[in-house]
Amino acid sequence: MKRMGVEVVVSVVLVSSLGACGVTAPADNDAVPIIETSDVDRFYEVYDDANGRPTAEALQRRYLDPGSDGLHELARMRNVTGQSIADAIAKRPEIYSEARDCTNVLPRVREELAVALRKLRDHYPEARLPPITIAVSRGKPVGVGGRDTGVQIGLEALCATDWINPDIEDRFVGVIVHEYAHVQQAVPFSELENATILSASLEEGAAEFMTELTTGSISFSYLNGLIAGREREIETAFAADIDKSDLSDWLYNSTPEKPADLGYWVGYRIVKSYYHHADDKHQAIREILEMTKPDEFLTKSGWRPGIALE
Repeated sequence: MKRMGVEVVVSVVLVSSLGACGVTAPADNDAVPIIETSDVDRFYEVYDDANGRPTAEALQRRYLDPGSDGLHELARMRNVTGQSIADAIAKRPEIYSEARDCTNVLPRVREELAVALRKLRDHYPEARLPPITIAVSRGKPVGVGGRDTGVQIGLEALCATDWINPDIEDRFVGVIVHEYAHVQQAVPFSELENATILSASLEEGAAEFMTELTTGSISFSYLNGLIAGREREIETAFAADIDKSDLSDWLYNSTPEKPADLGYWVGYRIVKSYYHHADDKHQAIREILEMTKPDEFLTKSGWRPGIALE
């Protein structure tokens, strides 16, 4: 990610005893998104009381049940329970002990994120900026975002995924902006029963494109190295699979040992081609985020395997 300046028009409030205890939300929450981290504080109170081995019952009663709305939404969407967290701690205790140090970067993340979100608003004035909840989960997900659910970040998961981007600040900013792009999208294609490789890849690719447009880099920076020299080969294979409903060869298939998710990259390339060929760039952004017909979007994009794009 290219480092961004610190002049801020859209600001971000960090709410937590870690930094700004007592700060209240401004009246216009859509213009001033909040980073809510109080769940992190509460988790580590439970964690420390148990010397790093909290029980499922304690995690449920003392951490999850009194949690923020964002944590409750994350728990609902991704099956986060006291038991699932306890199991994850037993399996990978190091990611929970190390995650606390990641909170040190949040003030700098806040500054960079504020600039990126201002740029998002410049490109898409209707952008919704709901609160961001940073919480501790069951080792995943790294982040989720949607029109009706806001943005949730799994602290321990994002801290542990240095293969996404080795720079922790850029990693936080990139993933959060990626999820904010999902908040703007008209249709969550990957959640539909009739999702195809094309539709889900365009959903993720649009988020990657918007991240690059507002921060200077895609959020999953490892993709650049993964596909280098194989662009035409990968995109030709993708073109043959676009109508398939089994997403597992192209999406949501990364592991720390074997990063993948090549559908993110091809979807990003298709979206970038659409933007590249558009005469009216502001209208193109609107059409990218408000896309409802992936097949028509692909046709209009002018994309083809191996196409050269600036």
